[in-house]
Amino acid sequence: MTSLRSHSLLSRRTAGKAFAAAMGLTLVLTACSAPADKTPSTQSSSAPAASSILAAHNLEGLDAAGVVDRLDALPISERPEGLMASIRPNELLLTDGKNPDLSLPMPTDKFYVSVSPYVTNTHDCFFHSLTTCKGELLEEDIVVKVTNEATGEVLVDGPMKTQPNGFFGMWLPRNIDAKIVVSYSERTATATVSTAKDDDLTCLTTMQLV
Repeated sequence: MTSLRSHSLLSRRTAGKAFAAAMGLTLVLTACSAPADKTPSTQSSSAPAASSILAAHNLEGLDAAGVVDRLDALPISERPEGLMASIRPNELLLTDGKNPDLSLPMPTDKFYVSVSPYVTNTHDCFFHSLTTCKGELLEEDIVVKVTNEATGEVLVDGPMKTQPNGFFGMWLPRNIDAKIVVSYSERTATATVSTAKDDDLTCLTTMQLV
């Protein structure tokens, strides 16, 4: 009996540690990616409730692409506090805990990917958050080349600068596989992304510069 009770207690402790570890991982992931099952309560940007969250954060009148480009360019200290702006392949989810949540449709012909190349430190990310994700290389000069793998067409080729949050964003054509090559201070990194599926990533943080 003593052995069985000890085994049961050990099992409960092991399960508890596993649960705590899982919760810790969830918090790390959601710090950059909003929960995948988040369903906004307001769907139309023309509804009165929809404009309230945009107006509250000086984004009124902007569509999804406009919101993305506006927030991307802001210094970290000027990005709206309390606003979560999560980029999905087909929608931009906005929530701030005060106003009704909002889903803005992404452009049908363009797919947004945000990339955070790094040398030493990175983090897990799948759906990019415009207001909470932060990379290692802040406002650094880089060179980026992006190629359509099927056709060989060069989509991007030239110097860029990472944004104040350490990412650089790109609007790519939909329904392709794209090869991305980033160069920085005699280091390079290569990755391939897809823009074809509803669950493709919009946040790429695995490009280590070596």
